[in-house]
Amino acid sequence: MQGRLVPPKDGRIQCFPRDNWQDEFQRAFEVGFDTIEWLYDLHDADVNPLATDEGIKDIQMVSRHYGIKIISVCAHCFIEEPLMGIKKQDLEKRLERCAWLLGRLRQLGAQRLVLPFENSTSIATANKLEKAVLVVKRILRFAEENEVEIDIEASCPPKVFAVLLDRIKHPLIKVNYDAGNSACLGYSIHEEFAAYGHRIGSVHIKDKVRGGGTVALGAGDVNFDEFACHLRAISYSGAFILEVARGGAGEELDWAKKNLAFVREKIIDNL
Repeated sequence: MQGRLVPPKDGRIQCFPRDNWQDEFQRAFEVGFDTIEWLYDLHDADVNPLATDEGIKDIQMVSRHYGIKIISVCAHCFIEEPLMGIKKQDLEKRLERCAWLLGRLRQLGAQRLVLPFENSTSIATANKLEKAVLVVKRILRFAEENEVEIDIEASCPPKVFAVLLDRIKHPLIKVNYDAGNSACLGYSIHEEFAAYGHRIGSVHIKDKVRGGGTVALGAGDVNFDEFACHLRAISYSGAFILEVARGGAGEELDWAKKNLAFVREKIIDNL
């Protein structure tokens, strides 16, 4: 995930690295990564190169130079300003932003937008589920126009998530599976994959303790052996985006190498 290969800014665990985003490409190359998931948040939107044509050219140039692809963008802006539980006029403005963002992805050449429905946008009730279906259907029109996949990252129970997906059966609507978030919420990996494993389009790797925060890989409640088994069963061949707990400031490169080795041993080598 973008921002994890450079020291944190203002104590934030995750944000667009406005002062040194180019540095991450060289570091990703040194670690052995293949891709960086771009981060679009509101806090740094004024300097995010994704927002301008010249900026996109800069991203593409650095990407080609180091051989580090940008295949996905995380729409973190919709955690800061959610798509649900808001007034109609605010929703319209945020849907306009989503349409604009999908257009930027198409120009960049990215394949998918990770769209969060978490925290205040959690799909926890029947009423919220219906509203979420309507919102996603509207976003789907923009996704079709730009030929970009939407991977929904939701914190709702597996059966509720499955209902949402069944209401929107479309090849461009898929699931972003976050291993740490699921462990934090106490969800069963077996039940999740039974409910929507065939719709998983991308994976975020982190570890969390149940009911708690992010911890080092292997120190939380994610059963990585079971996780790898289920990924193998669905023949998953997509990207693994490391969104792990941060190490010490200034130790990002060694920490990334350690985490990559963990993922290779526990997941990739077992697929």
